[in-house]
Amino acid sequence: MNKELEHSFVELLEEHQNIVHKVCRLYTNNQDAHNDLFQEITIQLWKAYPKFRGDSKFSTWMYRVGLNTAITLYRKSKRIINTYDIESFQFKIKAEEYDDTEEQQLKLLYQAVHQLNDIEKALVFLYLEDKDYREISETLGISEVNARVKMNRVKTKLKTILNP
Repeated sequence: MNKELEHSFVELLEEHQNIVHKVCRLYTNNQDAHNDLFQEITIQLWKAYPKFRGDSKFSTWMYRVGLNTAITLYRKSKRIINTYDIESFQFKIKAEEYDDTEEQQLKLLYQAVHQLNDIEKALVFLYLEDKDYREISETLGISEVNARVKMNRVKTKLKTILNP
């Protein structure tokens, strides 16, 4: 690869790396798994970058590669080993004035989302990232109508999980 291509990739990756971190947070339970997935997604992005034509925004393409990589590895890992949330094994000391309401709500949301299948997770993730249905459908390779229908079903499922 030439230096110009490498430089543009590094700049774009640095600018949009939070996308990769969010995907990793969605599909992993601990920091080591997060780091491994981040590295794998970065490798896949680098391998695919020369083929990026610019037909869509770089961030949309990055979501697609990142989610596809995570889903592929997630499916493989489901056959191999279960992971456990490291937070359940850590002791926490909190200041008394600390209000952890938002943290607890976020934790509940992630617990609920972890119960969804891989495509449903991707839908929720993109929806929470304020992506419109056109961009969601483009990223996931499904029709816009299908994205809307699936999202409505996921919303119902999440309500059931969060309010049994």
